[in-house]
Parts: sequence; structure tokens; C-alpha cells
Amino acid sequence: MTSLLNILLYIQIALCAPCLYRIIRGPTIPDRMVGIDIFGILVVGICGIISVQTERSFILDIGIAWVILSFIGTLTLAKYLGGKKLNE
Repeated sequence: MTSLLNILLYIQIALCAPCLYRIIRGPTIPDRMVGIDIFGILVVGICGIISVQTERSFILDIGIAWVILSFIGTLTLAKYLGGKKLNE
């Protein structure tokens, strides 16, 4: 079981590289935001795998906080791209 979790962890870490490329080199702001969202999903998966491996539940709290911040960022970008002010 541990070796399978290690393989999954390495795969998710490897998948972070294309996301970082899209965040840095993305031609438009929405492309970069999609990269950030996918990167956030991978980070939450990494937190989940590490939490199962180490049997520490506080790592899941880090993942939950990351998801909440990512959701707020996505809503903010959607509102900005919709042409509305952030205080509306």
C-alpha cells in the first residue's frame, strides 16, 4: 500500500510541472487561472496522500484551506472578467 501511495505522490508531483509552466507562460489571464486551479487540486491531492501516509489529519486542514482560497480566487477572477467591480 505504501509503495502505491508513493507512486501516486510522485505522479502528482510530476503533474505539477505542466501546471507551473501554464502559470508562468500562459498567454492570457484565464489560462493562468486555470493553471492555478489545477495546481491547487493537485496540492490538495498531495496533502491527502501525505495525510494517509503519515496518519496525521491536520494536513487535510491545509488542503481544505487551500481549496477555500482557490475558490475565492476563482470567483474574484470571474467577477473581474465579467466587467464588474470587486465591491459590487
